[in-house]
Amino acid sequence: MSKNVIYILVENLLLENGGINLAIGDIIVGIDIGTSKVCTVVGEVNNFGQIEIICNTSYKCSGLKKGKIINEDDISLSIAKTIKAAEDETNLKINSAYVTIPGKYITIVQNSITKEIKDKYAGISVRDVQSALMQVKDIEIPDGKSLIDIVPDKITLENGTVVSDPVGNLSSAFTISAQVILADRDYVRQLNSVFKKAGLEIDGIVPITLAERNLILDKNELHDHVMLLDIGAGNTDIGVFEGSTFLYTNSIPLGGDNITNDIALVLNITEEEADKLKRQYGLALKSFIDNDNDIILNTSRDNNKNRIIKSSELIEIIEARIEEIFTIINKDITNHGVKQKINNVVLTGQGIININKSDVAGKINLNIPVKISTGRAVSTVKPTYRTSYALVRYIAARPFAKTVSSSIDTQSEENVFKNIMERIKEFFYS
Repeated sequence: MSKNVIYILVENLLLENGGINLAIGDIIVGIDIGTSKVCTVVGEVNNFGQIEIICNTSYKCSGLKKGKIINEDDISLSIAKTIKAAEDETNLKINSAYVTIPGKYITIVQNSITKEIKDKYAGISVRDVQSALMQVKDIEIPDGKSLIDIVPDKITLENGTVVSDPVGNLSSAFTISAQVILADRDYVRQLNSVFKKAGLEIDGIVPITLAERNLILDKNELHDHVMLLDIGAGNTDIGVFEGSTFLYTNSIPLGGDNITNDIALVLNITEEEADKLKRQYGLALKSFIDNDNDIILNTSRDNNKNRIIKSSELIEIIEARIEEIFTIINKDITNHGVKQKINNVVLTGQGIININKSDVAGKINLNIPVKISTGRAVSTVKPTYRTSYALVRYIAARPFAKTVSSSIDTQSEENVFKNIMERIKEFFYS
């Protein structure tokens, strides 16, 4: 594959999961549709079986509000802009991509089946595992829901041994537990419509926190009972994990933009100045103020154009909204019966990470230990691209899939007009 590639960031993630069919040069494209922008990341499998990020692009977007698609054309245009920029940078023709979905549209069904092996001494094969996964998804799907993924969780051999990859083991049977991921059919239809307008096929749809888990959590947290909170610009996604088991996800329509809006409204200033003040004085709790400095408001719409306030007045506004966000989260996880299963909370997201003591505010309101994410790879990725990058990583490490690569052409005359329908997508395990 001949192309002029600019290597923006390399992540040395060795793909060790069983049954992955990755070839050198395979391309995975991940798109995250956020409240303020669409972000696209393009990853390529290198000679060492690692995923390298060869391009990341973003474009402003206002078609998603409170987790709802309100303007398909706007989102489609933003996606098309990021794809065009990625194509220009990598000299590729991108025909398909994976996309994230907010937790509010997701239903998780826990299921398990036992698979008998015809010849114990031949060893468990990849085909046996793939067949078992096809069986585990055989559930009654409620009206209005669509199957979007199967997440293998725990695999137990006949002798009771738990393995992450059963392939090659001599066992007459194995039991596989998995999460069957369902999504609201109407939202999936909207996503398909958006992608079609952008000239793309959808490779697969992945819940935000499921995609982010392996990037945001550190090694110890991956085995703990953890709630991952991604507080973005206009939405907060909740993901609860019991070790590797995906227990619960949801989203609430509040984020960093709400804090900015509150500041602008209460102080009667522009949103631009409100956002600047939030970043400059960002503190989640008034009790942690060292010096109650004077702040001159440059865009005050009051009669007094040189209005001066105390920093405590600003921080009080921030504190009130952050308290509300954590209060709503607390109510949600309590009502859904998962709070008692959470040992620790990990915070991420551009809406919160720059506000000092937000972890302390979270602990006070949730009554659970809270920390800012310290996952090993987090600091290597620009915050803007973390979710789309996490999506590419998740897909690259997806076990037992027959193929995970997106549909890509090189920008050459002989194949630029290639029909994308020639390439059959196999996101599922059929």
